[in-house]
Amino acid sequence: MADTPERTGSRLWRSGPIIQWLLDEGRLVDDVDEAVDQLGQRMLSAGAPLWRLRLSMRTLHPLIAAFSSVWERDAGDTERRETPHGLEGRSGYIGSPLEIIGRTGQAFRKRLSDRLTSADHNVLHGLKARGATDYFGLPLIYSSGMTASLVFTTDAADGFSDHDIERFTEIASVMAPVAEVFSTRRIALAVAEAYLGPRTGRRVLDGQITRGDIEKINAAILVSDIRDWSGLSNRLPAEEALALANSYFEIVAQAVEENGGEILKLIGDGVLAIFPSDESEPSAEAACRSAVSAARQSLQAARSAGEAFSLRFGTGLHFGEVLYGNIGSKTRIDFTVLGQAVNIASRIEGLCSRLGESILFSEAFAERLTEPSTVVADEALKGHEGTFRVFTVSPAAQS
Repeated sequence: MADTPERTGSRLWRSGPIIQWLLDEGRLVDDVDEAVDQLGQRMLSAGAPLWRLRLSMRTLHPLIAAFSSVWERDAGDTERRETPHGLEGRSGYIGSPLEIIGRTGQAFRKRLSDRLTSADHNVLHGLKARGATDYFGLPLIYSSGMTASLVFTTDAADGFSDHDIERFTEIASVMAPVAEVFSTRRIALAVAEAYLGPRTGRRVLDGQITRGDIEKINAAILVSDIRDWSGLSNRLPAEEALALANSYFEIVAQAVEENGGEILKLIGDGVLAIFPSDESEPSAEAACRSAVSAARQSLQAARSAGEAFSLRFGTGLHFGEVLYGNIGSKTRIDFTVLGQAVNIASRIEGLCSRLGESILFSEAFAERLTEPSTVVADEALKGHEGTFRVFTVSPAAQS
């Protein structure tokens, strides 16, 4: 690694301290945007003619194909940019410097102070219009073969010197394994959150992975289920049935997440979600308010969709103590909730069709709900002694 600066005009800077920071402190920064911000600031302080720095990485995410952290000298905070799936095949990406770097695995250099033509990508024209004079991007190749990109841009009148290019190349060679650490963390978190939910995913990544790692928590429990799914799936083509199911899950998931809950299970044609509470009564009331709000919001969203959403579904709600954590075999573990309270919520949901209601909840839930509710019936629940009084929200609250 060369760190003896070579004189190029009046510009002189060293990469060594920056590389040492990457190896020591930089790799431990747990937020990639913060790491890129610090890298840009350190390069600027070292004397690098840097106006803009961009780190772009692919990821595994249900919605996002890649993301970038973009630092600009005069912009303040580093900007996060996300690329949704599908954009990789469009003109905004094809032929761009990032596409070329990723496809070829080679560096890309363009002096923007020179005349650009229609053959040059719009990205380059846009940067030149903002005052950029030189563009240099490098591939960061991971041990898996996946490629990220690190791009340096300047607005210095004379662009980048050979000395600058050499220093950037040195920094990129060390940045590759650091970026791979950032990428691996993000992929692990994205996969955990997609399959387990935000709270549970983070708990697993934080080490709660052993069978028997269970705690008792209080929660409002929401169980939702599509009515007559077996009949629908037998009548409809598989692709149409799947599209309807995905629409249902999208409606319920959005309502749950926007009201602070977490989906723990997509069970065939149903959803299990919780709204955790602490021991205090105000917290329990807040959890129940959030849960009934999610139930009502999902119902309203389905009605608003009209003919585009032909499914009917019911929602059962209960409040109680659940066991929250890992269960399963020695090698196949599930993070979920168990307990009588979960079963009661499920049994109550099962009454929705027969009682002609879209939302039903238990007396324990109604007692903590600070809005009007209506008694629907006293019902026996399979597996439980006695009868349970079930309620629904008032007609005005449902509309």
